[in-house]
Amino acid sequence: MLFLAGDIGGTNGHVALVRVADDLVGDIETLAYRVFPCAAFPSLADLLKTFIDAEVRAPVSHCVLACAGQVMGDEVAHDNLPWPVQVDALRAALGLADVTVLNDFEALAYAIEGPLAASGRHLCGPPTRGHGPSLVVGPGTGLGAAVYVPNAAGGTVLTTEAGQMDFAPHSLRDRDVLAYLAPGGGYVPVEQIVSGPGLLTAYEALCALDGEVATLSTPKAVTAAAASQSDKHAVEAVALFCAALGSFTGNLAMSYMPTGGIFLAGGFLSSIFDLLKHSAFEERFLHGRSVRAMLAEVPVWVTEHGCHGVQGAARWYMRHRAAIRASTSEGAAA
Repeated sequence: MLFLAGDIGGTNGHVALVRVADDLVGDIETLAYRVFPCAAFPSLADLLKTFIDAEVRAPVSHCVLACAGQVMGDEVAHDNLPWPVQVDALRAALGLADVTVLNDFEALAYAIEGPLAASGRHLCGPPTRGHGPSLVVGPGTGLGAAVYVPNAAGGTVLTTEAGQMDFAPHSLRDRDVLAYLAPGGGYVPVEQIVSGPGLLTAYEALCALDGEVATLSTPKAVTAAAASQSDKHAVEAVALFCAALGSFTGNLAMSYMPTGGIFLAGGFLSSIFDLLKHSAFEERFLHGRSVRAMLAEVPVWVTEHGCHGVQGAARWYMRHRAAIRASTSEGAAA
């Protein structure tokens, strides 16, 4: 069985042509894989058509897409994709029999029992995984998270919109940044700080609070300046980001106790691994008092996002198709 699998984020679209055994339980074979900048295309259909024209030689009628956002009926409700995503319109534009959509971090969670878990760099906690739930967290264009719960059926994934939780300041400087972002009070989502664009927001806020003009204009420039220690506000912004990520991840860990491990996903974090390793992430992750001992038993890794979202989407689709086939067979037997 050939089908398209994609992982569509706010910055890049990862697309693959994959093949699995006819029984839908074989390993996934990637026949072609490309990464496209989303901003270069007027629509998701155009991005996918570019891949199809370049890489697909045999007829393909099925497609699964992991998208940043939540599936609401025929549409994906999102804040970070550059275009609307409507499933029926996409199916018609591509001439496919089936287009199925799921949340991007739901797909990443389905990849945990595949190559994702073996690809990370250890950040803190025990060096090996336990047998409980696992958590995948990723600051990129936005901030996503999902929980993988192992079971006899192959695992269950719980999706979240955790990035939309309120930002909770910890230090006095955090409070100053929050007051700068919402001078009249009100809602500030945690992804407004803990994301790539959020890092730039934190840098600009810190400059403004000290009465200085921000000279850096991209998250990449901020991380580079922090690594070289050439801009004190960049250094402080990365420190604030890492600490806030630790608090956020620790809060989620207290909700799910993921002794199976936490996987911080994304090339963004991999590029600042050394800064993250020497930051206040672990201290803020552990929180305090009695919960500290429990959180100390949770291992944390940083892993490249890469093709894992595509692999997870394909794994989910195999299960989805197998469930439909089993339901159809039971209905026919009845």
